[in-house]
Amino acid sequence: MAGMDWDKLRIFHAVADAGSLTHAGEVLHLSQSAVSRQIRALEESLNATLFHRHARGLILTEQGELLFDATSAMIRRLDTAEARIRDSKDEVFGELRVTSTTGFGSLWLAPRLTKLYAKYPDLKIDLNLEERVLDLPMREADIAIRMKEPSQADLIRRRLMTVRMGLYASRRYLEAAGTPQSVLDISQHRLICQNPAAHQVAAGASLLEDLLTNDVRSLLTVNNYFGVLQGVLNHLGIGVLPDYLIQEYPDMLRVLPEVESNEVPVFLAYPEELRNSKRIAAFRDFMTEEITAYRKHRTEEPVA
Repeated sequence: MAGMDWDKLRIFHAVADAGSLTHAGEVLHLSQSAVSRQIRALEESLNATLFHRHARGLILTEQGELLFDATSAMIRRLDTAEARIRDSKDEVFGELRVTSTTGFGSLWLAPRLTKLYAKYPDLKIDLNLEERVLDLPMREADIAIRMKEPSQADLIRRRLMTVRMGLYASRRYLEAAGTPQSVLDISQHRLICQNPAAHQVAAGASLLEDLLTNDVRSLLTVNNYFGVLQGVLNHLGIGVLPDYLIQEYPDMLRVLPEVESNEVPVFLAYPEELRNSKRIAAFRDFMTEEITAYRKHRTEEPVA
């Protein structure tokens, strides 16, 4: 396959991507005839037709599709390699893609980022909040905060803290509706919680299951903790929330402190090959400092 040299493959990829010789030529800074010549040479070396030529442009043949899949994968791998090579020697600037769950990312992490930006003003953070676990080795994100230990082998992981779900309500709501004295009293209140069908950690789901056996009179379910918190802060009822929020919202009181979920571990994870990235190190150190400060301030929670 002497004809399959890098140059021709790069030109083929640009043509397949652009769908026309002219557009590919503009991208590659080559004349249309030069592009055309290279494609013909590639087709001859492979003894195959790679494009159907139409009035509207070029359409890949079946063989062309096969080759385009291969060049696309190649280009992705080259981009990844380039990013990793740069990552290993970059200073702390450029983009860092962080993924976390909606609740933790919006309620615990985002408010604390001021300190990280104060230290590294040129950092660009892309915060991706979703319950789906993004694939770090495939570069869907650079670093992840996860609510269970990552199972992938090629990840560096660090346990940061533990969280428990509990019951919380605003002072104003409890003054108006009364404070439940036992879990049976929950049936007399509006419960605000994650939708039982929504993706959530197992510990939270089983606490919820137990609470919902109490024939709750009125219910507000939301598909993330950010929404649950808004309901509680607006005095709608008693919410099932992670315990890390009590520090942030002093107006919120813990209800029935004996009712809580099992521990949920919080892990920081990033791919083995980003071990030497300065951006990763900066974020990891920032998280460690913030967790230490959080633990220190975590005095006894006010209980209703």
